[in-house]
Amino acid sequence: MTSSAPNLLWICSDQQRYDTIRALGNSLISTPNIDKIIEKGVTFTHAYCQSPVCSPSRASFLTGRYPRTTRCRQNGQTIPADERLLPRILKDHGYRCGLAGKLHLSSCSDGKVETRIDDGYDVFHWSHHPQPDWPENAYQQWLNSKGVHWDELYSAPEVGHVKAGVPAEFHQTTWCAEMAIEFIHENQNRPWMFSVNMFDPHHAFDPPQEYLDRYDPAQMPLPKTAPGELDSKPKFQQLDHVWAHNQEGGMRVDEISPEESQRITAAYYAMVELIDDQVGRMISALEETGQLENTIVVFMSDHGEMLGDHGIYLKGPHFYEQAVHVPLAVQWPQRFSQGLRSDAFVELIDLVPTFCEAMNIPIEPQIQGKSLYRICTGEADPDQHRDSVYCEYSNSWTHHRAYGTMFRTRKNKIVVYHGTSDGELYDLESDPDEFQNLWDDPLSRDMKMELMKQAFDASVFTMDPMPPRLGPF
Repeated sequence: MTSSAPNLLWICSDQQRYDTIRALGNSLISTPNIDKIIEKGVTFTHAYCQSPVCSPSRASFLTGRYPRTTRCRQNGQTIPADERLLPRILKDHGYRCGLAGKLHLSSCSDGKVETRIDDGYDVFHWSHHPQPDWPENAYQQWLNSKGVHWDELYSAPEVGHVKAGVPAEFHQTTWCAEMAIEFIHENQNRPWMFSVNMFDPHHAFDPPQEYLDRYDPAQMPLPKTAPGELDSKPKFQQLDHVWAHNQEGGMRVDEISPEESQRITAAYYAMVELIDDQVGRMISALEETGQLENTIVVFMSDHGEMLGDHGIYLKGPHFYEQAVHVPLAVQWPQRFSQGLRSDAFVELIDLVPTFCEAMNIPIEPQIQGKSLYRICTGEADPDQHRDSVYCEYSNSWTHHRAYGTMFRTRKNKIVVYHGTSDGELYDLESDPDEFQNLWDDPLSRDMKMELMKQAFDASVFTMDPMPPRLGPF
């Protein structure tokens, strides 16, 4: 590996919607540092995750393979040991790889520490979430080293699902950036990759008070809903409209007032702004060490957040744009186009082959994604990549036996809930907000059958290409 090989700073927030960045159209939020990545790099305006919950999505974009092929289809499953993560591939080619924050490719509930496969990370600052649920939580160890205690920092009362959280100086998002900055300074003479996986803006809605104060709830948008729309929507959505995640005793959604929903949105935006400030600090570290020109910087999220739209909060077996459409911006000053916006359909599995091509590393045969490299360099049409996007949910989180397949084209979207008679069908040209479910509409029967055929085809074509075929028989 030559010293000219690019570094990779891969910043992945958790549960962040596409529409939470000022440069992408949200005038109510402040994200100057992410905006600068967009200004100086390539932005994909139609990027989609491959599952609307954490583990299957993360397993997918770290391997370049669909959830069904990684076999990490559900939160709580462990990714099989023979899967090849990008850091493992890069380590095989001379890279030093590190991580701070969340990985979530194995169960870490009930006090369990996440099991690791041979993932390629030489530096592993693990903190699945900030709370002190494990002695092994590196963020909590960092707090202790500074002589501060979580219980004292996180003692503000919660009011209407919002609370003032840990001050920015001691926040997990800040800690993730600190670990990245240390790594950037310590690895200036060799190619490296660092994964920055903060827990925010994932719920709870608990930004630092100083960030919460920057947003006036009265200025926040109300959730997008249509009167009576849930009557024609799948049972999973009707249940989650009562209790988020269908978990009784948790977040009671149907009782949230408009004013409370605006406070939640203000808190969510505040969490994003803290992330943006830390993105700025990491970019500054690259500049200070002279590494910015030859570092690929990626900003993205693993999936979205419903945030009250369609009467739902958090996530689940839901495939609305708010849940599956994610921000994705990349910059590499030495090679990539500046200020380019690609309207092509892309999937997050396309990132691994893109990075491999950028680093002149062979794209291994198990990888299913399609490289975006030539779009990023300006050599290919920025608006042509895929004709459709595919997303899946396999009993992945809440709701017993919830299995869903989403297939989206430019004009339409279909969601099939397997083993039930429920489904969703949208004409996105006439109904871009996905209010009118045409699943049972007799006049949409032909469109439904054609899209079901295409969705079935997509599910077949996402089967594992491995092992390779070695001959005609």
